[in-house]
Amino acid sequence: MRLSVLDRSHVGLGLSPQQALRDTVRFAQQVEELGYHRFWVAEHHSVPGVAGAAPTVLAAAVAAATSRIRVGTGGVMLPNHQPLVVAEQFGVLGSLFPDRIDVGLGRSVGFTDGIRRALGRGKEAADGFGDQLAELLGYLDGRSASGVHAVPAEGLDLPVLLLATGTGAATAAEFGLPLVIAAAHGDDRMIRTIEEYRANFRPSTRAAEPYVVLARSIAVAETTERARRLLVPEAWATAYSRTHGEFPPLEAPEEILARSMSDRQRAQFERALRGHLFGTPDEVATGLERLAARTGADEVLVTTTAHDPADRLDSYRLLSTLQQVPGHVIPVGSAAATRTPTTA
Repeated sequence: MRLSVLDRSHVGLGLSPQQALRDTVRFAQQVEELGYHRFWVAEHHSVPGVAGAAPTVLAAAVAAATSRIRVGTGGVMLPNHQPLVVAEQFGVLGSLFPDRIDVGLGRSVGFTDGIRRALGRGKEAADGFGDQLAELLGYLDGRSASGVHAVPAEGLDLPVLLLATGTGAATAAEFGLPLVIAAAHGDDRMIRTIEEYRANFRPSTRAAEPYVVLARSIAVAETTERARRLLVPEAWATAYSRTHGEFPPLEAPEEILARSMSDRQRAQFERALRGHLFGTPDEVATGLERLAARTGADEVLVTTTAHDPADRLDSYRLLSTLQQVPGHVIPVGSAAATRTPTTA
């Protein structure tokens, strides 16, 4: 399996969103040196603990600061935007950074009524995702029925991948596009969705066969307990968001673990610590093997959100040093892991 990176530009407590964005660019340079296949950024609006709000702008900064790693979005939420504008933005990116840009798309809309009003979109905007996607692909391929052209995009090879949010997996199968999926509702449901995607996949000019990118939180450290502690800041922020409706900046794990929590907070915190892959390099390698056997995934999009950037980088460095043996994960620095597949 290829290994890639998703970074949401999380904000640490006491730090600024501006610093978080600059850290994302530096982090992309570091993981490129480790040989990861691609680096993606995300779209979140009005979230205190997440600075990543304009993914195509941030992707441009990342691509300019790197030279080999593929750069993309995980993803641009298409219902929030006009398809023509999205096509033009990626066309500019693809023109400036040839053969390195991925178009990662999702169908989510703003999380609150206030955000949706600010974006000029209602909840119903997601219902038209299929039509929006068809319009966007028409612009990218230079075959728009309206006669309007996304001039910078025409003639470029811009891989399009869909997030499985909502009906995204079914849409990816219908349009013949690679799928990016996480276990938001548990591995069993995720695997059923992957099986349905493969069964219903219609080959297209963009992908001759299904291609599955599995998004998974992974933490690697010298000991199992240290790896688990890397997960604590985001787990607490997630628990806090579920009880207060707001995802806060990340705090240090020792402060969180020493905190007195209500029963509800404790339950949400423990719940947020489930479903991750963490441990020593050997433990994580074994976990990845099992995950590959269960899902048949072609690629893993790794997220590691530690409070300390040095701890996060160490986790990715340890993950990148997994040895290549039969049946094991391919080292990200190998030729097999860094080539660009025809489907993605």
